[in-house]
Amino acid sequence: MKYIVRGGSDKSGLKGSIRVPGDKSISHRSIMFGSLAEGTSHISGFLEGEDSLNTLRAFQAMGVNIEGPVDGKVTIEGVGMHGLTEPAGPLYVGNSGTSMRLLAGLLAGQRFDVELSGDSSLSKRPMKRVTDPLAEMGAKVDTAEGGKPPLKITGKQSLNSISYQMPMASAQVKSCCLLAGMYADGKTCVTEPAVTRDHTERMLKAFGCDVEVQGSTACVTGPAKLIATDIDVPADISSAAFFMVGATIADDSDILLEHVGINPTRTGIIDILKLMGADITFSNQQEIGGEPVVDIRVISSSLKGVHIPEELVPLAIDEFPVIFVAAACADGQTVVTGAEELRVKESDRIQVMADGLIALGVDARATDDGMIIQGGGIGAGTVHSHDDHRIAMAFAMAGLCASGDIHIEDCDNVNTSFPRFAELAASCGLDIKELND
Repeated sequence: MKYIVRGGSDKSGLKGSIRVPGDKSISHRSIMFGSLAEGTSHISGFLEGEDSLNTLRAFQAMGVNIEGPVDGKVTIEGVGMHGLTEPAGPLYVGNSGTSMRLLAGLLAGQRFDVELSGDSSLSKRPMKRVTDPLAEMGAKVDTAEGGKPPLKITGKQSLNSISYQMPMASAQVKSCCLLAGMYADGKTCVTEPAVTRDHTERMLKAFGCDVEVQGSTACVTGPAKLIATDIDVPADISSAAFFMVGATIADDSDILLEHVGINPTRTGIIDILKLMGADITFSNQQEIGGEPVVDIRVISSSLKGVHIPEELVPLAIDEFPVIFVAAACADGQTVVTGAEELRVKESDRIQVMADGLIALGVDARATDDGMIIQGGGIGAGTVHSHDDHRIAMAFAMAGLCASGDIHIEDCDNVNTSFPRFAELAASCGLDIKELND
């Protein structure tokens, strides 16, 4: 599948009120924790994208009765911490690094052997970052050459608690260790070098698990127990980010993004855009299931280039593809450093975005840990997303400030996080066509 986005001087801005799909990170965790809880959990706002659905199917394959999703509603009959059963074959998680890394932690404490596999993109992503601390805990996890998937987990291992200093800022690694810690004997603590998203800690608390958080350290004491609860999944700020940037860079835009989760470990995109001069305001703020939720209004504005503070990078790590687009439309130079984690996402997002921007006439230079972009506008041309959903959607929004049409190849994986993206984007003013190859 490919996108064709019409650019040119006569294009309109983004208008209206929309609700983007549910938060992917929270959707994953709601299935995992609901399955391991005692009792029945009800989920609303669940993201019906391929990544989240693969997590759901994995737990169904391990004997959990899960009904739905129907209109974002899911009912889970939890089996308890030790109620999962051995699946008939490998658990396929598609493109989802979150699923594989978090499941590695949960499954390390089970009584059966299991294999985790993924698609060709996921099979290139590093897994030693989770298998190394799991090995310290006594888990037995084998990988393919180079520490890559598939992961073969040997069950019936006695896990011991550890205190782990993470070498990189990664919520997936932190979560993996904490989830394995629920099956260990004693207190497992994880200390991160920079703040990352804390959905695991918040949701474990909602399911009745005692999680201690002090500064940059989170601890869980095993053996743990989870009690069923109801979860309302807010709209995903990572998905809302495309429309925030789109409305900012397109003239005559005024859009309201409804019911967006603004977990403080996820608001880097807002902080960065405001530093650049974006007009972003909140209304209707509330807290639902331990997560802060707001409506976000974005009005078109003139952006200026900035040196993005490194402390904001982990708080916006998934949003950088579209931040790079904002930088290309800004006045002046934008410098990103401390973002080497982008090189091991669904694609090498530093190189792929730099290549795409250059193809569109932007002065962009990839560095080891980021990018230097001289703003001023975007031309026309063809770019390749390399099967990375966020790359595809970022370049789609680039059409709003492009001088001509942008053709975006390899867009199938958009469905992993944002089903019907093109349809929703078109409804509020993006001139986008979706073509099947």
